[in-house]
Amino acid sequence: QVQLVESGGGLVQAGGSLRLSCAASGRIFSSYAMGWFRQAPGKEREFVAAISWSGGNIYYADSVKGRFTISRNNAKNTVYLQMNSLKPEDTAVYYCAATRYLSGSNYYRETNYNYWGQGTQVTVSS
Repeated sequence: QVQLVESGGGLVQAGGSLRLSCAASGRIFSSYAMGWFRQAPGKEREFVAAISWSGGNIYYADSVKGRFTISRNNAKNTVYLQMNSLKPEDTAVYYCAATRYLSGSNYYRETNYNYWGQGTQVTVSS
């Protein structure tokens, strides 16, 4: 089992920045690839970013590319999502998730991730 706890959400004005953190406990964190997803009100959950266990492979949704940066610190069992130039359409509940298997063909699939956090709210005002 892997337990995931997100933090760092909040209210920010458009153009501002936030850094989300996801702390993991349980099984060996460094053996898991990690992803961030988000769900806006009335919409389906969507992929945001993913990072392999080593950090050598990183993927982003087109909507956040160039604005968001995913990173991880295996010594601290934590994955981060640095969000810059935030837009009102980034408003959503953000979830982190863990998977043992990450590839170029499955990184965006929710069903590929076995463990999920409870989510943290990000609200961007215009």
